[in-house]
Amino acid sequence: MPGARTLLVVASPGALEAARSLLASADLDHPPAGDAREVVLDVRYSGEDLSLAAEDAGLSVDEVVALHTSAVYTVAFTGFAPGFGYLAGLPAELQQPRLASPRTRVPAGSVAIADEYTGVYPRESPGGWRLIGHTEATLFDPSAARPALFTPGLRVRFRSV
Repeated sequence: MPGARTLLVVASPGALEAARSLLASADLDHPPAGDAREVVLDVRYSGEDLSLAAEDAGLSVDEVVALHTSAVYTVAFTGFAPGFGYLAGLPAELQQPRLASPRTRVPAGSVAIADEYTGVYPRESPGGWRLIGHTEATLFDPSAARPALFTPGLRVRFRSV
């Protein structure tokens, strides 16, 4: 199970030797490609923290939107909630800490930034990321053939509407 800087491995007795053998034969210089798809999400940039994010970055709201929409993000890993992807590639100018006090309720579809990531809340939940916009995209549908839109390696772009 991958994380930002960690990897959880759960194994049965005797699996360590098999893992060592597999790693020894792995071509780590040429890892397999992740999800090669690219999706574009339409976003209304009007989140509760958009002005705060702009102020903290020393930018105008329009500059924040332009920077956020100019990048191509990659789903680095998933977690927190079903369908939540940690999207790497946030421009350095937009990298900001999480809120000091998390909210108890973040609406589904909220587009947010925190640290070096951007993400989209797939359902209503608590959260401490800075909200900069909202999308109507469905990120998680347990009845779909592919329940989660975001999978590691997927490229994501945001388009202002």
